[in-house]
Amino acid sequence: MRLVAQWRRIESELPADWDDARLSLEVRDAAKLTRAAALLGPANPGRRDGGLLFAASRSGAAAGPEAVRRLLGRLDDERIPGTLTLVSAAVQAGREPESTTTLAAAWETALATLPGDWSDLLCELEVVSSDYLQRTALLLSPLNPTRDPAKVAFRFRVARRFGYGASPQMVRRCLERVDEEGVRGRVAILRALSDTHNVATQGPVWYVGGKPV
Repeated sequence: MRLVAQWRRIESELPADWDDARLSLEVRDAAKLTRAAALLGPANPGRRDGGLLFAASRSGAAAGPEAVRRLLGRLDDERIPGTLTLVSAAVQAGREPESTTTLAAAWETALATLPGDWSDLLCELEVVSSDYLQRTALLLSPLNPTRDPAKVAFRFRVARRFGYGASPQMVRRCLERVDEEGVRGRVAILRALSDTHNVATQGPVWYVGGKPV
């Protein structure tokens, strides 16, 4: 049975209110174990007894269920056979219903609150776990993001017509890629300017904590 099918079977047998699941993957061909670990990289797998341990989570503490499915699909595509088993599952008592709003949709909602003549934005994407930082940085690379060392977050600039910053359409596409990886977080517009006119510059400069951004 393909690994994706094994995961779907395990997921269907989990409690309806499951929160975190620890999984073990036994790779039948020991020579392919390193490759399997690399393909599962975004899930931060660990090795034990010749196999791999990783987790799936609906709380953001680890890769989401859909992200796990996609990662296992990579192993299936490379014909790496294995046996996926559930090690343990946890239910979080009193957990609030999980928001179904994607980051891309949240971005469109945030844009809708701006005046019609907005021109420049300073924005932030905060993720729920530091495990997501490396992968998110790669997915956001077209936006030239910078890390906020005080938070588990990235900041980036957006320019509507010209100047320094990504276009709002590029921001949406990057956030769609983040959503596709199962990364959970919050996107926010921190500062906005309207009807700016660049004169021999790349655009306006904000100062945050005494530093230009």
